[in-house]
Amino acid sequence: MSALLAIDMPYWLQTILRVLGGTVAVLLPAGTIVYVFLFKMMSFMQSRLGPMEAGPYGSLQLFAEVGKWLQKEDLYPDRADKFIFKIAPIVVLTSTFLLVAVVPFGPDAWFTNFEAGVFYALAVSSVSVLGILIAGWASANKYSLLGGLRAAGQLIAYELPMVLAVIGVVIQAGSMNFQEIVMAQNAGEIFGWNGIGNPYILTQMVGFIIFMIAVQAELTQTPFDMPIAESELVSGYMTEYSGFRFLMFFIGEFATAGVFSLIAAALFLGGWGIPFAWFGWDSMDSIDNWMNIVGPLIMFTKMMVLSGIIMWVRFSYPRFREDQLQKFAWKVLIPVSLLNIMATAILKVAF
Repeated sequence: MSALLAIDMPYWLQTILRVLGGTVAVLLPAGTIVYVFLFKMMSFMQSRLGPMEAGPYGSLQLFAEVGKWLQKEDLYPDRADKFIFKIAPIVVLTSTFLLVAVVPFGPDAWFTNFEAGVFYALAVSSVSVLGILIAGWASANKYSLLGGLRAAGQLIAYELPMVLAVIGVVIQAGSMNFQEIVMAQNAGEIFGWNGIGNPYILTQMVGFIIFMIAVQAELTQTPFDMPIAESELVSGYMTEYSGFRFLMFFIGEFATAGVFSLIAAALFLGGWGIPFAWFGWDSMDSIDNWMNIVGPLIMFTKMMVLSGIIMWVRFSYPRFREDQLQKFAWKVLIPVSLLNIMATAILKVAF
């Protein structure tokens, strides 16, 4: 993206290209995750075929679903705060678009290259909590309000272990810039051997597990789906939504799963890169331009693997009770993540 924008073009055209690129980076993973995992993988896990009528092997089912929701009437309760009720899904979806802005897809394929990109990503990821909370409050529905309050408590509890899990990566890389973190992993060595670089999933396995658990909770996916527990709260904060606004919540859920998987890939799996030693590269200047084409494909592959893990957990585990959910965050994940930070800091200084 930056290589393309390096061409002399007006700022308004650069902005349009960034918006289009960000839209593709958000919607393409969301649609792929829905079709591959929600429609097909879940069906195979339950010994059924899944959607098969719309298109060959149900390949157009996603477009049929979107068309159906676009045709539904946009309803809202009589006592709802109509303005707040309408903007809630926009807030949730906007946070996803803001989040993808710092994800690097290649040596020159990025939207922004913040020096504090990790800090920005963690801060922006919290914005969706506001959208969920105001959706529950503005619906004038007790079930929606309970769902919104549950979501706020849950996301606040699991935001902290997510932040603490990433600190170990920041300490080891010595930077909060995503591009530099990716470079450090692919140019690194393990006991003097650079055959696979130094992907931080090896040294930060504890942080990776905590991060993925926190992502599962941030997405309110099973076993952390208390805010939308159908057996208790109908559909939680989404109960009163229909038509396009419900579709925005639906897109936001799976798009955010894809973006968080992209972030996890950049932090723990080497991002868009492959071990530089394979090609004799030693710096950013020596990397060939073809990595700007291959890099997004590598990121997409890693994103699909991590999203598959998220969806596999969603389809396999029962729901936590609310007290179990909170205890797990405050009594297990946070202490373990603090120990991981301490161990990383000591080893960083010692070696």
